[in-house]
Amino acid sequence: MMESGRDDSTRTTRRTVLAAVGGVAGAGVVGGCLGRAGGSVSVLSAGSLAHTFEDHVGPAFEDETGIAVHGEYYGANAVMRMVEDRTKHPDVIVSADATLLRDRLYGEFTDWDIEFATNSVGLAYARESEFGRRLEDGEPWYELARETDARDLAIGDPNLDPLGYRAVQAFELAEREYDLDGFREEMMELVYEEPEEPQLLTGVESGSRAAAVAYRNMAVDHDIPFFEFPETYSFADPERADHYATVEYTTDEGDYTAEGRPVVYNATVNDEADEPNAGLRLVQFLGDNPERLVDAGLTVGEQIPRASGEVPGAIDV
Repeated sequence: MMESGRDDSTRTTRRTVLAAVGGVAGAGVVGGCLGRAGGSVSVLSAGSLAHTFEDHVGPAFEDETGIAVHGEYYGANAVMRMVEDRTKHPDVIVSADATLLRDRLYGEFTDWDIEFATNSVGLAYARESEFGRRLEDGEPWYELARETDARDLAIGDPNLDPLGYRAVQAFELAEREYDLDGFREEMMELVYEEPEEPQLLTGVESGSRAAAVAYRNMAVDHDIPFFEFPETYSFADPERADHYATVEYTTDEGDYTAEGRPVVYNATVNDEADEPNAGLRLVQFLGDNPERLVDAGLTVGEQIPRASGEVPGAIDV
């Protein structure tokens, strides 16, 4: 991890701000009773939540609080790198892999997070394509994938976002499940790796690509048919965490190795946030409004929201 570049007094000051927000404004944040505060909050988020924030969470949050949400969206691994090297300076940080955020940011930029939603991995596909027609006729997706032309099937860049490395891990788990010798490597030679996660489904929408390995909510966002992988490699079942963990992916730069794990979204407020109060209110809003997340195609189970680390007093989950 990078050296901080700031002294302990700066960090203490930020901690003091968060503590003061928890002590003085906690009840108002929790109950939504602080009125329409105005201003804005900056969010640096996993790209799979672009539509969730822009179309569902952001407008509702601003309507309730008067605080505008200004979001930027990238692969979650890229998000962590931008925070670490201070290329970006967000108030709120959101990851599509809860463990990734903790591994990369705890101790330097935050000491806590709130898990607020889960998701599943599968194929968003073009219904009118040969791939889509045959998939809907019941042919195995992995056989169809092997027959696709090069770059006709897209995945996220596994070096930049968890969806990308989960696609690679899903290929490996499918290889084992169906005894498909060399399937993972075969797929990696065929697929197109999209570096901009929010653009992953653009080719599917236009008909220039047959399908993309995507999260369910992304297909919902774009009104594209979705074929959910079986739970053995959809990364949707927390009870299968040990099974998912039997595969891993190491980035090309070798700076991070991710084990397979269930898809869990989490959020935190940056210790260096310019608007920590607004950031805390937004994180609380994510935990308090599961129906808006479900409308966006996410899943919110009984164990969500769930807190980890030294959660400020302003947050109540």
